[in-house]
Amino acid sequence: MPPLKTIVIRVLISLLIGLLFGVALNEITFFFLRETARAPKLIEIVIPKGTAEKVARGEAPPSIPASMTFVIGDTLLVKNEDTEDHELGPLWIPAGSSASLFLDAAASYAYSCSFQPGQSFGLDVYEPVTLSTRLYGILFSGIPLGVMIALYALVIPAKKI
Repeated sequence: MPPLKTIVIRVLISLLIGLLFGVALNEITFFFLRETARAPKLIEIVIPKGTAEKVARGEAPPSIPASMTFVIGDTLLVKNEDTEDHELGPLWIPAGSSASLFLDAAASYAYSCSFQPGQSFGLDVYEPVTLSTRLYGILFSGIPLGVMIALYALVIPAKKI
């Protein structure tokens, strides 16, 4: 049986290796989620003049995306600068006015939409990725991995120097 000091050193090194792998894996994942790593904010869509005619011809307004990504707490403000009234899901936006939609739950929505040629608009609402979310991810993946490495390190006999 190796001395207690050797066991403690192996366990600490194993936990450190596990945490380093946790950091690497979670930060790679975070790279793909960076769009939701922000505080909630007001996001504005402007329906330009002539949109109703373009949609009637089957053309998409160039300034309006077909779908968008949000975080919980965002507010979508839709300004209608067109001469026609428009609709986005629960919002009715008369010509020359605006309407807002508070996004309070994580979900994927497909709303009916009068300012898109396909008559639909996708909204994806996610939990915001915060520093605490990132730290939880590192700890919840790094510590178990470190414990598994430590168990294997305890099974392997210590090399005599």
